[in-house]
Amino acid sequence: MNARTRRLTTAQALVRFLSAQYTERDGVRRRLIAGTWGIFGHGNVAGVGQALLEAGEEVMPFHQGRNEQSMVHAAVGYARQLNRLSAQAVTTSIGPGATNLVTGAALATINRLPVLLLPGDYFASHAPDPLLQQLEHPVEADVSVNDTLRPVSRYFDRITRPEALIPSALQAMRVLADPAETGAVTLALPQDVQAEAYDWPEEFFAERVWYVRRPAPDPVELAAAVEAIRAAERPLIVAGGGVHHSEAEQALKAFVEATGIPVASTQAGKGSLRHDHPADLGGIGHTGTAVSDDVARTADLVIGVGTRYTDFTTASGTLFQKPEVRFLNLNITGFDAHKLAARTLVCDARSGLEKLLEALPGHRAGEAYETEYRTGKERWAEVVESVYRADDENAVPTQTQVLGALDAAVGDDDVVINAAGSLPGDLHKLWRSRSPRQYHLEYGYSCMGYEIPAGIGVQQAAPGTPVWALVGDGTYLMMPTEIVTAVQEGLPVNIVLIQNHGYASIGGLSQETGGERFGTAYRFRAADGTFTGAPLPVDLAANAASLGMDVLRAKTVRELREALAAARASDRPTCVYVETDPAATAPPAEAWWDVPVAETASREAAVEARERYDRQVADRRRHL
Repeated sequence: MNARTRRLTTAQALVRFLSAQYTERDGVRRRLIAGTWGIFGHGNVAGVGQALLEAGEEVMPFHQGRNEQSMVHAAVGYARQLNRLSAQAVTTSIGPGATNLVTGAALATINRLPVLLLPGDYFASHAPDPLLQQLEHPVEADVSVNDTLRPVSRYFDRITRPEALIPSALQAMRVLADPAETGAVTLALPQDVQAEAYDWPEEFFAERVWYVRRPAPDPVELAAAVEAIRAAERPLIVAGGGVHHSEAEQALKAFVEATGIPVASTQAGKGSLRHDHPADLGGIGHTGTAVSDDVARTADLVIGVGTRYTDFTTASGTLFQKPEVRFLNLNITGFDAHKLAARTLVCDARSGLEKLLEALPGHRAGEAYETEYRTGKERWAEVVESVYRADDENAVPTQTQVLGALDAAVGDDDVVINAAGSLPGDLHKLWRSRSPRQYHLEYGYSCMGYEIPAGIGVQQAAPGTPVWALVGDGTYLMMPTEIVTAVQEGLPVNIVLIQNHGYASIGGLSQETGGERFGTAYRFRAADGTFTGAPLPVDLAANAASLGMDVLRAKTVRELREALAAARASDRPTCVYVETDPAATAPPAEAWWDVPVAETASREAAVEARERYDRQVADRRRHL
């Protein structure tokens, strides 16, 4: 080694490089890669594993996981809590360790959240060939199981020579730190290359800052947007996750208070305004509130801020029904800004809202319109109170009463995490968000099993913040493994485990679409072969306890309230277990969602479902 180079293995060089990467936005600097999750096998133990050991915790903190998919979920939860300004890496062996990353990678990329994936790979030299767990392809020798990560990664490379790491690592950091391009980034690392030494230029290890830009709107686009807003009589803002990622909540609040334009939110955007702000109408779309969806149907200008416009938001193209409705989309990506044939403001959410406010002095929505939506908001607040309220404290709680009890237990800065099942719909309609980070719903991929590991990531990002992972029995059975990690690390994640003996959400959807709840209950087989027998004798509370959690069982509303208070006060990972009354108490959907129904069928339920489907699909519009 001379003064200008350092001799290290490829894995050692990568770890040192990652430790010197930073992001900076608005003068605040953070480590870009704040730690590495890992499970070791023959594909990474002697390479990345040895490099992490040699570097030490101060250079690169290491987190031990139990499942590769859940490690990605934890890293995603971490990145979301920190508004995408800091991320984590995940290292795995080859084979199943690597392919287990795919679901987590898809979740990260769909939700536009950064995570660095470092799976082991075959020998670049092909010296031992085939090796343990290697996929052999008869005509493409450079294909490995890691190629499954290509379509779900925003950047992918296989590092087949040590020096190839230099440009690829720089590209990886660029993508991770870019608010318009971020998502999962994969650097596949052949085993022999990980351990191969090379004389690395010292400049590679120099501290490097990736500035997270806030692009301002183009003046021409801004002028057209201002003209559209001034001409609108019934404008509506749809706030998406980009509001949070940009930390634009105060800019949105200032814009709304100046203009009187109401705000409805997607799952990712909920909490952009506090629930008690007069202009906050709550969730929008299939799982939206009555007031949001009523206003959306008659809006003449829909202003999307940082939203992807998924089918839940648009009610599968049936929500925005006013014939002359037009769209104005403020988004940092042109890809999303151009959706629904919209006028575009391709810019940072905060910068865009601030520029719009400057350009609209004195402009305000009509007084009658404000009175209308505020009255609708008051009516919906009464609905929420009615389904949260438990008249009998000694009764078995319904699911909405569970949410009411949790609403009473949490503080303004607690974080509530959910991803799948029937809870996302209830939460989107009913939850009263009190701070920008309180409502943490992963609904881009709606991945069962996300909640518990994501809770760990949030705890790592915001130590001391009470975190609640809400899971049903179906979700819990998918991925409880990281409970062990929470116990090991002393992270006081709270789990609210709701036992309803099956896939409640899909059961309801099956019923609505003519599937008669087929295959959705956790029950013994009956004499006719269907799963309609007695509930399975599964004790999930005992399972959580066996993994090291403190467990509090609640059978009544009163016991539930006491258990939630005790969990919040505890400094240990705690599970509140409750069996719920299966009665449906949540308000029905205020807008449609397109799940195709069998066009021909002999069973009456499916025939009737198809008739309903044909009536509803007729309302779909293509906004051109």
